[in-house]
Amino acid sequence: MFKDKNLIQTLIWFGEQGILLVISLATIGAALIEVARIIEMMTVDLSDLFLLFIYAEVLGMVAIFYKDHRIPVTLPIIIAITALTRMIVLQTKGLEPINIIFEASGILLLAIAAYIMSAKERLSLDKLKEKKAAGRV
Repeated sequence: MFKDKNLIQTLIWFGEQGILLVISLATIGAALIEVARIIEMMTVDLSDLFLLFIYAEVLGMVAIFYKDHRIPVTLPIIIAITALTRMIVLQTKGLEPINIIFEASGILLLAIAAYIMSAKERLSLDKLKEKKAAGRV
């Protein structure tokens, strides 16, 4: 498995695996704590659902990394969009309208970035398929 890699690459790989395990366990733990709090309070707010959705997206990002050995740039962008949306939901009552506009503008900017990055990724994958079909890869 590690025949072609030097010691530093191997240590980085193990470090990466350890960090991903910690991220996964911490995310599952945080989600369980949030679910327990929802059950204890016997009420579910929209912000609670956004938070659980963020946890699910983080776990999905780790799962995709294990499957494809890369993290699509769009996933962290989507997590950021969800986090900003949650902030707006939590802070809308006491927030100045201009701040809501700034946060909503941030969401729009992130959405545009996610669209551009997913279009670029699709284009890159199409080029890779063409190269494989032509026998160049």
